[in-house]
Amino acid sequence: MSFQRCGLFLTLCLIAILSSPGSSVRAGDEWQPISPDDLKMTGEPKAPGAPAIYLYRQVDRNDSGSAGTEYNYVRIKILTEEGRKYGNVEIPFQKGRYSVANIRARTIRQDGSIINFDGKIYENTIVKSKADKYLAKTFTMPEAGVGSIVEYRFNYNFEENRIFDSHWILSEELFTRHAQFTLKPYSRDTWVVKWLSPAGLPEGTQQAKEGPDHVIRMTSDNIPAFQAEDYMPPVNELKFRVDFIYNDSTPEMDLNKFWSKFGKKENDRVEGFVGKHKSLEQAVAQIVSPSDSPEVKLRKIYARTQQLRNLSYQAAITEQEQKRERIRAAANVEEVWKQGYGNGWTITWTFLALARAAGFDASPCLVASRSEYFFRKERLNSAELNANVVLVRVDGKDLYLDPGAAFTPFGLLPWMETGAQGLKLDKDGGTWIATPVPDSDVSRIEHQAQMKLSEGALEGTVKLKFTGLVAQYRRLEERNEDASERKKYLEEELKDAIPAGSEVELKSSPDWAGSETPLEAEFRVKVPGWLSAAGRKALLPAGLFSAPEKHIFDHAQRVYPVYFRYPFKKMDDVQIELPPGWKAADLPQPFNRDAKAAEFKWSVQSDGNDLHLHREIRSDILLVPKDLYPALRGFYQTVRTEDDQQVVLVPAGTSANR
Repeated sequence: MSFQRCGLFLTLCLIAILSSPGSSVRAGDEWQPISPDDLKMTGEPKAPGAPAIYLYRQVDRNDSGSAGTEYNYVRIKILTEEGRKYGNVEIPFQKGRYSVANIRARTIRQDGSIINFDGKIYENTIVKSKADKYLAKTFTMPEAGVGSIVEYRFNYNFEENRIFDSHWILSEELFTRHAQFTLKPYSRDTWVVKWLSPAGLPEGTQQAKEGPDHVIRMTSDNIPAFQAEDYMPPVNELKFRVDFIYNDSTPEMDLNKFWSKFGKKENDRVEGFVGKHKSLEQAVAQIVSPSDSPEVKLRKIYARTQQLRNLSYQAAITEQEQKRERIRAAANVEEVWKQGYGNGWTITWTFLALARAAGFDASPCLVASRSEYFFRKERLNSAELNANVVLVRVDGKDLYLDPGAAFTPFGLLPWMETGAQGLKLDKDGGTWIATPVPDSDVSRIEHQAQMKLSEGALEGTVKLKFTGLVAQYRRLEERNEDASERKKYLEEELKDAIPAGSEVELKSSPDWAGSETPLEAEFRVKVPGWLSAAGRKALLPAGLFSAPEKHIFDHAQRVYPVYFRYPFKKMDDVQIELPPGWKAADLPQPFNRDAKAAEFKWSVQSDGNDLHLHREIRSDILLVPKDLYPALRGFYQTVRTEDDQQVVLVPAGTSANR
């Protein structure tokens, strides 16, 4: 079985046989020598215009002990004023899984003088976007000016008695002149390691090789900077990298035999965990009624399973806290049910057992989350099947369900498990499946506004509603936050959709704990300067909630395909009461562009002293190849053009021509 982790890790029952932590492959106790040419350099011909470059990167991973370690060394040359930001260092980590230790840093001026870092190191949450947040150790290097070199080194220390995903990331946001990597693998008993490069390797880079000392090594020169784009496929699919995969026996290299062997083994594992437990039949009898229809029964079982305490979505707790709360891993579904808690994985298997106890035809499935990779079974990497779902046959139709994924409504899967390949397990090895992709109408963002125009400003109430996967994602994001942080989150969400400088105040508290109900909130909103004068007329913009589309796909060129997480729909309904004595004299024509996979329509109607604006964007797109990018960009350019339409207002008794 493969134990590489893609966003998850697996606990191994190896405590009794593992030794104490080993030393690093390289001790890394000394700074590397500094070249006079590096001090004098003002640019890199192979990365023209770069604000900074990596002169040197070193990664030494040691998995041979009971706790893995990874030594990192980074040297950066700052070439421009913009490059000075690389003196602000962020070292990301996942609390509870691995920590950062032994940070050392220094700045080398162009004259060769050295300033050792002795400042404070902080632990912060870094927010790149609503979808990109992470913990990091942060610090600022002194005198990180143009022409200087900044360098730092540190260790990642991994949790004991676990094997984490081991990998070398070659591509970074800066050009890398030289990088070297080592791995001392875990290789006790029958354990073996193999490695692959999903996106290939930089030109001129040779594949990693294992030496006589059983250390795997690789060097790479002139690694291009990784160019990030909005709405791009998972970076693990695009970056030059080497992934290491651990197996507890010599892996089968024949494609069909590999997956058949894996499927049989995993099916035995699941069936051993699920078993046949009479107590679950008693539990089902308390959950459902004999008169319930099959779907109602399944919905009740799903809802009850979601009420189990889900440890996968709680804030990380210490080992001492686990002991104090007497939290322990369940050996089977009966223990999960008795304890009243489990992780996402075991809760989903508990649902499988309950569904079977209720008489449903239910099968365990392993699927490949598409948040980090696009699965290819030819890679023979079973760890990419890193999520579990249950396939249930109800009234002649198949339903894929994952109650262990918090806040996921019945009938849906988390976005990364939709449109995903997987293996339906059985005693013969399993059958390949593909999970469905929900329709765009399932996941909606709706704005309903009742506004009044007064002295050039719009004021009123806005109701914001999220459904389906849009609601699930936001509940997941804010699951461990307090009321104040959630209020801020929702207010920022609405501010991002309307003109800058608007005033927004949350007036209602939504249902954060549910999964079936929409996530709804009501706000008091004021948009100043919404009306502009044009002689005796006034112009009122039509696109109140159009800010997210203002700059989407601005660039004419595209490096990678466009990747949307899931189909969605945006629906805006705006009622505006005009000031006394004013009327709409010229209304833009209704517009509808249906591009099959995407659609945009909007209209403006006048009813006496009121305006009614309606706007919809539908997207049933997941992946757009690079060569079709111009068509997608053209669609959103049309959206922007129509959003810039304006309604002409004139004093009552005046025509639009005057």
